[in-house]
Amino acid sequence: MLHRVRSAVAHLVSSGGPPGSGSSVLPTPASPNPIAHPVAPRSPPAGAERGTRASGGAVENRGSFSRPTFLQLSPRGLRRAEDHAGRVVQSPPDTGRRLPWRTGYAEVINAGKSRHNEDQACCEVVYVESRQARMGGPGKSISDQGNQGLYFHYWGLFDGHAGGGAAEMASRLLHRHIREQLRGLVEILQDPSPPPLCLPSTTEASVSLELSCPGGSQPCWPLQKEVTHESLVVGAIENAFQFMDEHMAREQRNQYAVGGCCALVAVYLLGKMYVANAGDSRAIIVRNGDIIPMSREFTPETERQRLQLLGFLKPELLGNEFTHLEFPRRVQPKELGQRMLYRDQSMTGWAYKKIELQDLRFPLVCGEGKKARVMATIGVTRGLGDHNLKVSSSTLPVKPFLSCFPEVQVYDLTQYEHCPDDVLILGTDGLWDVSSDKDVADTVDKVLSSFEPNDPSRYTALAQTLVLGARGISREQGWRLPNNKMGSGDDISVFVIPLGGAGSYT
Repeated sequence: MLHRVRSAVAHLVSSGGPPGSGSSVLPTPASPNPIAHPVAPRSPPAGAERGTRASGGAVENRGSFSRPTFLQLSPRGLRRAEDHAGRVVQSPPDTGRRLPWRTGYAEVINAGKSRHNEDQACCEVVYVESRQARMGGPGKSISDQGNQGLYFHYWGLFDGHAGGGAAEMASRLLHRHIREQLRGLVEILQDPSPPPLCLPSTTEASVSLELSCPGGSQPCWPLQKEVTHESLVVGAIENAFQFMDEHMAREQRNQYAVGGCCALVAVYLLGKMYVANAGDSRAIIVRNGDIIPMSREFTPETERQRLQLLGFLKPELLGNEFTHLEFPRRVQPKELGQRMLYRDQSMTGWAYKKIELQDLRFPLVCGEGKKARVMATIGVTRGLGDHNLKVSSSTLPVKPFLSCFPEVQVYDLTQYEHCPDDVLILGTDGLWDVSSDKDVADTVDKVLSSFEPNDPSRYTALAQTLVLGARGISREQGWRLPNNKMGSGDDISVFVIPLGGAGSYT
């Protein structure tokens, strides 16, 4: 039975369909050694980071195509990876170095939605050296103080739009920004005592001020807030996203990185898993059959009130083209003076209002589900990049309504005894558009139960099965699921991270 399950998964991954589906794609020979991408030019190019501007305008080569280095794709494998017709699932080869933490990964290109796969992925083990260790000390070398650092595991999925430049850039650099934000916290995180509320100044100058409280003699701060080590890590991740977005702004002004991307990141540090999401990718934990959501989608519908509040407070961002109010449908000129249902930034329900001239403007948030849009332009409200995005046929920028800050959820692995079948699933929206949380949990149980707990390939097989289940089978009517509903035509990328049996959590 085990042999039949594994053979079936292997055949589906290599052929793009079941036996007899007519796929003529040949399997890719495994690469014996990790190789560099046969890739698109990385943006920015070497000269650009030193402040020089490359000639000829945009650097991104639209005819090029890059995939994560850990896939170890040969030139032939790269050509197969960008085949929209066969849509062969890609995973790291069984031979050679595996991903850290026995992580499983699989991806597949879209069915023609865009020329290239605009998803990107990153999986790293990152060493954080404290700033004190980097500076050294009297009679001490950097190597003498190496024990002052710490490691974190890192997984990132980046779903690009309007080009792959932003996703590719984030996959290379976001973990470095996180490392930089953690450098000043190394000693604090390793100290079990509560974090200091104020760090000593690096300058000798000091100012003495007498603070008084308005309206009375009671102390202004009778109590102090309790800050945890966990909240410091959350703040470091949030700041890293902001610095990454600012980095993209500088590159996009020089046209080195185009478009934008959703970002879903998991960071394991000191016994806890931090899951940060900005966009419509999602993460869940499947533990002993139970489903624990670790993120939520950020779309025009889920963030309607935040968007409307910004439009209400800063109407200049709407120009004379949009209204911050929402109506059940577009208001018609003949309906001026009538009363129509509406809701604003403070409302979750609906009420009636008299239609006025400014209500004829296009609504800031319109549409439902996957068709919901901000300023009739973009369907996600958080992410990185998009600094040059404008409303169609207008000069109005969309970026002020888009947030780069992620929502970070924390899971303490030390509080539970995990088994090898407990996993964290990270997936881009190509997975979740056609797969429910229960669908994914059922697949986790079905696939992992068919492998021995110590089989190193079980998590890759699970990632492949999840991608295959969302992609479906190629038929005359397009890619179809077993129930004959449409499969996902989007890029699909999935990480499977085992929570039990991967190593010590201390």
